[in-house]
This record gives sequence, C-alpha cells and structure tokens, in this order.
Amino acid sequence: MAKPVLTISSKNYGAWSLRGWLMCRLAGLDFSEKIIPPDDPAMKAEMLLLSSSMLVPSLQHGSVKVWDTLAIGEYLNEIKPKAGLLPEEVAARAHCRAICGEMHSGFSSMRGALPMNIKAHFKSFKVWSRAQSDIDRIVAIWRECLKAYGGPYLFGKLPGMADAMYAPVVTRFLSYDVALDSTCAAYCKRVMELPAMKEWVAAAKQEPEEIDELDAEF
Repeated sequence: MAKPVLTISSKNYGAWSLRGWLMCRLAGLDFSEKIIPPDDPAMKAEMLLLSSSMLVPSLQHGSVKVWDTLAIGEYLNEIKPKAGLLPEEVAARAHCRAICGEMHSGFSSMRGALPMNIKAHFKSFKVWSRAQSDIDRIVAIWRECLKAYGGPYLFGKLPGMADAMYAPVVTRFLSYDVALDSTCAAYCKRVMELPAMKEWVAAAKQEPEEIDELDAEF
C-alpha cells in the first residue's frame, strides 16, 4: 500500500489542518503531507470561515479517502486502536465525542474574533462578549475533563482526539493573551510541549506572510 497522504493548508492559519495533522501524529500514522497554498481561493475562504464545506484536512489511505476532521479521528481510532485517540470506557468515549462535536460545530464567535495565527501575539487583546462566552465554555470543558479523568490531558494520561480538536484553541489563547486560571494555563503549556506541536509551530513560523486579512485583529 502507498504511504498515506494528508492534504492540509497553512500551518500558521489552518486550525482544521492542525487538528487532522495532530490526530495522525498522535495515532502514529506514517504519512506524507500535501500542502495547498494558503492563497488558493478555496483555502482562503475556508480559513476566513466563509466556506460551508471543510475540504481540508483530507486523508488518503489506500483506497480510503476521509476529509472531515471528526471522521479522520474516528477512522484513525479504528485502524490504530492502541494509540488511544478515543477512551476505552464507553461513557468516557461518549463524553469525548460530545466535546469534540461541540468544537467541530460550535464556538463560531471565538473562532471569528480570534482567528488562529501562531506567529502573532496580540498583547492585552480586547475580547468581545460573545467570544468571551465561547471562551468561558471551553474553559469549563477543560476543567471538567481534567477533574473527571485525572489529566494531564483531557481524557487521561495520553493525548488523544479531544486534545487535537482543542489544540488550535490553545494556540489562539496564547496568541491573543487570553487570561486563564492555573489549571487551564498548565494544560495549554502541556499541549504546546507535545513534540508534534513543537514540530507544527516551527513549520508555521517559517511560512511567508500570505493572508493579510488574517493578520488583522477581528
């Protein structure tokens, strides 16, 4: 079988790409990358939240093609069950799917107001009320999971699908100087210290400045 190929967009701006890529890394999948330039019109629309269809990331694994982030996570869990992307226990697995689904379909105010931009740092950034409500909900999810499953990751000792889904949020909180309590700040630090996250961030910082709209504070 040919080596799996993961199609992604910008590493600096592509939140959905990061989620799928990190899932593949955490699953231990040996894959190659195909990167669509961020100035491609379809990718630009997606990253600016103007597209109703998420075309990246997309995983080609033999004859199987999966292009939705949650579907990629579920597929990886099936082919790499020992990686622990999803919890083994039924109730925990249902909880994991619920918070992943909430990230997948929600928090539009936060995502619109604080677009992912790893290279940027907006000190003392003013967060408007609707985005703050999203942030408060995310923080509540993190606290609940860390308390219920004992940490250091959302569902226990190993990073998994939920951590990958919320990883772009971690980068946003750092980029926009979002104030966090000690528990959530420590969780963010833990995520950013993952070797795969360090690899992604290093690559993001090497990208040219290509999408002016995403450098604006909106």
